[in-house]
Amino acid sequence: MEIPNNPGCYIYKNKQGKIIYVGKAKNLKKRVASYFNKNDLDEKTKHLVSNISKIDFIVTNSEVEALILENNLIKKNQPKYNINLKDSKRYAYIKITDEDFPRALIARNITKDGKYFGPFVSAAARDYVLDFVKKTFRLRTCKRMPKKECLRYHIKLCDGPCTNKISFKEYMGRINDVQVLLKGNLSGLVKILNVKMKEYSVKKSFEKAIIVREQINALKYLKEKQNMERQKKFDEDIINYYLRDGKVYVMMFNTSKGVLGEKQEWVFDYIEGFFEDFLIQYYDLNKRKKELILPENVDLALKKYLDDRQVKVVVPKKGERKKLIDLVKKNIEIAFFANTKKIEELQKRLKLNDIPNVIECFDISHLSGTSTVGSMVQFRNGIPDKSNYRRFKIRTVKGIDDFASINEIVYRRYKRLQQEAQSMPNLIIIDGGKGQLSFAQKALSRLNLKIPIISIAKKFEEVHVLGLPFPLKIPRKNSALLFLQEIRDEAHRFAINYNRMLRKIK
Repeated sequence: MEIPNNPGCYIYKNKQGKIIYVGKAKNLKKRVASYFNKNDLDEKTKHLVSNISKIDFIVTNSEVEALILENNLIKKNQPKYNINLKDSKRYAYIKITDEDFPRALIARNITKDGKYFGPFVSAAARDYVLDFVKKTFRLRTCKRMPKKECLRYHIKLCDGPCTNKISFKEYMGRINDVQVLLKGNLSGLVKILNVKMKEYSVKKSFEKAIIVREQINALKYLKEKQNMERQKKFDEDIINYYLRDGKVYVMMFNTSKGVLGEKQEWVFDYIEGFFEDFLIQYYDLNKRKKELILPENVDLALKKYLDDRQVKVVVPKKGERKKLIDLVKKNIEIAFFANTKKIEELQKRLKLNDIPNVIECFDISHLSGTSTVGSMVQFRNGIPDKSNYRRFKIRTVKGIDDFASINEIVYRRYKRLQQEAQSMPNLIIIDGGKGQLSFAQKALSRLNLKIPIISIAKKFEEVHVLGLPFPLKIPRKNSALLFLQEIRDEAHRFAINYNRMLRKIK
């Protein structure tokens, strides 16, 4: 499985298919790779890695969504290797103290005093909420109330209960508002504050009305809820599909009371009416859901069939549900077609006649002119094919001469393929600039081979193509260039590892 560079959650499973670890990542591919590339893992992580049998992932639109999704998945599955909620200091509560003028604090343990909200799986999320509450509602933060106003009062982050600048009744009203917020009732709190703002306006207490208006605006900003955690009183299935080359790719997100629990995938041959057949079979066999979110309408007969099973069909055109439908589609494309798309984009950018399903990349590595070695890595259908990686000891070149070394290993590789009557790659990549490219092409010419060949220079990530006087212009974040960098970096890694191994043997 090709893991994408998107934010999201990665899910490790054991041989029995049980989830043993859930993690979040800004870049899924890099984070997952770090588990298998590092040599200094702690004992618990080594044990985790040894038990990984399958890797799954769910792509999200942002790091915040990944954070929330991680929280949901951990709470639902209680993975063996995730931190135990009861034992970890990472999980904490927000506490409202029972002082005369209460404060909002972080609490590690629940005691009899005060009121507690949480726990928060993410320290970042907890700190954000706590900071938001203190600033928006101007709560005091001092352990002992001073005899005169502090700096927070003068910069309008506290309303000075220490010197009676705010009454006890008004302050406790704010504390009640904070508790409504921490319980998750954002909409209810906005309604309460709107009533307060109107009352202050009628009484011509405009300064207080402005404060409440600022609180409402802050809450509306906070109310932009993440797709992955929505307070609902019912369950949902969110389904989307993708058609390609006579196949249907279906993905379903299952939610329980607004919280994403899992995803399911199916692939089958295309037939007319496939979507209706799929829905009938699925809802005939599986537990009924109260709401089914679809990308398109179904016919009346199927709608009645689902209605009889208490399944409400929703086809969103905009808003939160539409974003969820789109997110499912995005996950389908990444799960099944990420490799295909980047290969097709590479073909388009390089103007190749054939799709480069088999790509080979060469690199040279040496240490001050000694222990010079070459490497070749092969990518097949967008992913590394390590069974076809090759290493070369340089035989004909002495000293530092990357051009001649590249010429040698390219010639040796394809001379052997010719002798063994094996198929050639669709594209050759050379790690280097115009010079390395030219010498690699000379090797192909000696063998009378016409294979598309390019080079990529690391310093400015310039792609050189034979016949073009200037580097090919490919946008920095384009998937084709990122794919070329991925292949080049793998060849570089493979060459360096071989170089190090030879030096150790010596």
